[in-house]
Amino acid sequence: MSDCIFCMIKEGKIPSSTVYEDDKILVFNDVDPQAPVHMLMIPKKHISSLNETSEEDEALLGYMMNKVRDVAKLAGLDNGYRVVINCGEDGMQTVFHIHVHILGKRKMLWPPG
Repeated sequence: MSDCIFCMIKEGKIPSSTVYEDDKILVFNDVDPQAPVHMLMIPKKHISSLNETSEEDEALLGYMMNKVRDVAKLAGLDNGYRVVINCGEDGMQTVFHIHVHILGKRKMLWPPG
């Protein structure tokens, strides 16, 4: 997707503060953090939202969830963290490239919004 900001970040066309990267995912710090630690994990494969996933994406999505743990540990989120995936307009998804928010280093509130 040529107009997807996250695709442009993964391609290096827009700079980011990379936390972790491998052949499947990229993790970088959010430019508008909602917690002292606020990272975004994106798959390198463009998938618009959870509603656009298919059976062929199951392994990638599972891989991402397992990597959340590893990235949280790298960020020192030993006391806990929150994982959020927004989906669609009512879910407040503003960038239509699936992404996982990893937030920590403060007490999270409930309900979230």
